[in-house]
Amino acid sequence: MPGRVPHYPVPVISAKVRVAVAAVVAGTAVAGCATEGRPAVEWKPPAAMTSSATASPSATGPGVAPPVELRLAFAGDVHFTGRTLRLLDDPQTAFGRIASVLRDADLTVVNLETAVTNRGTPQPKRFQFRSPETAYSALRAAGIDAVSVANNHTLDYGQVGLLDTLDAAADANFPVFGAGRNADAAYAPWLSTVKGVRIAVLGMSQVHALPTQWKATDTRPGIAMAFDEARATAAVRAARSQADLVIVFMHWGVEGNSCPTGEMKTFAGRMAAAGADIVIGTHAHTLLADGWLGKTYVHYGLGNFLWYGDSHSTDSGVLRLTVHGRTVVRNEFLPATVSGTGQPVLVSGAARERIEDKIAAAKRCTGLTTKRP
Repeated sequence: MPGRVPHYPVPVISAKVRVAVAAVVAGTAVAGCATEGRPAVEWKPPAAMTSSATASPSATGPGVAPPVELRLAFAGDVHFTGRTLRLLDDPQTAFGRIASVLRDADLTVVNLETAVTNRGTPQPKRFQFRSPETAYSALRAAGIDAVSVANNHTLDYGQVGLLDTLDAAADANFPVFGAGRNADAAYAPWLSTVKGVRIAVLGMSQVHALPTQWKATDTRPGIAMAFDEARATAAVRAARSQADLVIVFMHWGVEGNSCPTGEMKTFAGRMAAAGADIVIGTHAHTLLADGWLGKTYVHYGLGNFLWYGDSHSTDSGVLRLTVHGRTVVRNEFLPATVSGTGQPVLVSGAARERIEDKIAAAKRCTGLTTKRP
């Protein structure tokens, strides 16, 4: 992808028949528009994220969401390597039957645990993941509206791989967040408008592998790191001033551990205090549990979703949230298992009960309340 000339993508129709635009390159600006009565999804450039002159929250005012009901869906780690790479032979069916669940929500977000590139230098770490550009076609076809790329694999092939990931997303008009060409872009939220509700979604990583080398700075591409607590908190506060509903999508925890660490709990508290309404986690490759931290809904970990191997656990699922205003009024987890093809498949009967029992046990170590505010 050398010699790339910055461009201005045009709107495309998503799998949910929603107009979606993505401008992951700093300085690119495109606006979405409603089609056939569907909600518009729009991307604001990093400059707009910090400029009060360009911020335009809904008519009800930032932080005061219109009294409508939204259905949100979240799932865990996704990549296309090994057995899951073969799924891209037909991107339209890559996620299998579970795609119908993802499409059913008003807004669906997952973690994209890979660089999207065929270039770059493998970094000094145990695992390196990369996927072809058709990954974005598969995500869109499954009904996924945006992905977090704030994780410990986005720079597996260095800054070249990261920039290719961002450029490929721009080419596909597919929204990504949590990484950028500089810190302003990395910490900027993805903004979308659904049923008149302005939603801000931020991505951050709290994984200790290569945090200094991979952190976005004012002059270096990278990902948004939670370790810079001042900047992370400021990013959420800025999003709060621009949006009715603020979601923080985290990459954190200890692999294989179904309990959140003290570090996770502390940071979740900081995000709640800064104005986050929902905090969602991935990375541990096993399921964690959820609850409320005051008025903020927190789910510490969603496990693997579309995945190449066992990686501690094949337990998976889709988290469905019903939100009214800024409040999560219903939380439902649909248990699934990562199948032999790498696709997540919903389960029932004894298999479902086993996963539900596992999550119930994990709830005891969250420090969260199960009582809705």
